[in-house]
Amino acid sequence: MAAPCGNTRGLMERSIRERVPPLLTDLYQFTMAYAYWRAGRHQEPAVFELFFRDNPFGGGFSLFAGVHDCLLFLRSFRFTEEDVEFLRSVMPPSTDPAFFQFLRGLDCSGVTLRSVPEGTVVFARVPLMEVAGPLAVVQLLETSLLCLVNYASLVCSNAARFRLAAGPRRRLLELGLRRAQGPDGGLTASRYTYIGGFDLTSNVQAGFLFGIPVAGTMAHSYVTSFTSLEEVCPKTLVAVNGDPDPVDFISLTKGWLSRVCELLGAEPGKIREGELAAFLSYAIAYPQHFLPVIDSYSVGCSGLLNFCAVALALCELGYRPVGVRLDSGDLCRQSVDVRRVFRLCNVHFSVSAFDSLIIAGTNSISEQSMTELNKKENEIDVIGVGTHLVTCTKQPSLGCVYKLVEVRGRPRMKISEDPLKSTVPGRKDVYRLIDAEGHPFLDLVCLAEDSPPEAGVSLSCYPLGCDNSSVSVTPAQVTCLRQEVFVQGQVTHPLCSAAETRAKVRSSLQTLHPRHKRLQEPDSYTVALSEKLHNLVTEIQKGSSNNSNFLLAN
Repeated sequence: MAAPCGNTRGLMERSIRERVPPLLTDLYQFTMAYAYWRAGRHQEPAVFELFFRDNPFGGGFSLFAGVHDCLLFLRSFRFTEEDVEFLRSVMPPSTDPAFFQFLRGLDCSGVTLRSVPEGTVVFARVPLMEVAGPLAVVQLLETSLLCLVNYASLVCSNAARFRLAAGPRRRLLELGLRRAQGPDGGLTASRYTYIGGFDLTSNVQAGFLFGIPVAGTMAHSYVTSFTSLEEVCPKTLVAVNGDPDPVDFISLTKGWLSRVCELLGAEPGKIREGELAAFLSYAIAYPQHFLPVIDSYSVGCSGLLNFCAVALALCELGYRPVGVRLDSGDLCRQSVDVRRVFRLCNVHFSVSAFDSLIIAGTNSISEQSMTELNKKENEIDVIGVGTHLVTCTKQPSLGCVYKLVEVRGRPRMKISEDPLKSTVPGRKDVYRLIDAEGHPFLDLVCLAEDSPPEAGVSLSCYPLGCDNSSVSVTPAQVTCLRQEVFVQGQVTHPLCSAAETRAKVRSSLQTLHPRHKRLQEPDSYTVALSEKLHNLVTEIQKGSSNNSNFLLAN
């Protein structure tokens, strides 16, 4: 297991500059910015909001992630001469050359970001980020910010659901790098699945950059590469007690194998010599970290017997084997059988280390199979998850959007034929209302000039999706959700490590009521507008329907 690397902040910032340069955006951001600039509107103060419309995976919540990377991106946002020259080659020839000089001097010194803290439980339609600044700049930021938040929040939420399905006892290992959508997807997945509740990753680079504990032993290819005990080299192992004379580890293990076969009534003729050779070779290399995969051939007829023999030999020399990995078949049944054999060996051979051996399971685990596994008798201590975790097979995108809500101090609203795609205008604050038991029960979206809600004071609000009907609620506690994290080119809130954000996730999820955390058919969480904000939305909608903004209305 790897310890966190001490000097990773600079590496991470350099990684962000390399992975998310200003050109990592859509072309139309530049054409719009040019049109603003050409019209003299590029410096107009504007406000955009980032949110998503539906909770992912049919669930009741999401986790907000990616803020850390957004802050590093904003801090390093600058166009190089090479960037500008490329833009000259792809933008329409009629583009005024002075615009490219404008881009060359652009940065985020005029941008302010207010955000829900990373690792917070969040809900659909709540404005998670507010990005304020000169119109052209905040327009150019759209695609990059969405790219940094969308997948991070989605895979972090997916990891949290796997954690809920697994329960608190089992350790979870992320091993999805080889299945991820490219190297960057794999690295992002490793970081945010750890934040979402996984304990370990197989991704070495993620361990290096983010301080995530790294784990792994062997693949089937290692086992099947051996055919004979003649391939074991070296063939000896020194005991832990300091005796300088090396022990013939192959002979010692063979003796234990005979005793294990006798104890279990197994047929020695079915044991794979190559598998035993692989286990011996690995155990000699890592006698304190012996955890092989035991299903390359047959768990019951070969793998388990070979493991027990090698493990007993290690114990005799003073080492502590770690356990086994199962990667195929009925993991629950096999884990019960394996644990029974471990207990028999513990009792019969008086080897206490066998009482604490780990059983790890990996075999295309999905959220559903994780849930079903919990319903069956099993002895699995560690579960490794790859494909279904990092690719988010149940839902490939969170669908975050970035919408204009204010220009020159005036509210802006998108009014769509699809009501779900309409936006909520104006600059806002967001408050979380908490009941007497400490559970959040409503997120209140207010205009910035609204008086904040108070604990113990009744208020009237309008839940989204409830046909303009109001409700009266009285919170026991009130929390302001968003905080200022970036001002005048500077990060103004401490950047958290992956471990610190992971702790925030755990704390945030613990406060959520079980009915909202249910993986299947959760209760809907209420997001509501304040009276003033509701009235503003109604007024703008009425103005639109009365054609007051149409050029030829009169």
